[in-house]
Amino acid sequence: MSAVLPTIARLVSAKRSEARLRLPAAWCQAVVRYFERRGAIDHLRELDECALHDIGIARSQIEAAVQGRIPRTGRKRI
Repeated sequence: MSAVLPTIARLVSAKRSEARLRLPAAWCQAVVRYFERRGAIDHLRELDECALHDIGIARSQIEAAVQGRIPRTGRKRI
């Protein structure tokens, strides 16, 4: 019984240290995804209306399309 408690304590300690390592990595990934989305939005805003129509989105839908909130059902398949 006395050997079980130190084992449990080591497991809890290991999980906490892993969580401390994962938190900065998750934060960095979130920042990278944010800048990737902003770059995609900026790129789409540079396109003219004809190019946006070819893609299947309106200028007012750019941010929603980049975030994945535009359903694909209304798009034409070529």
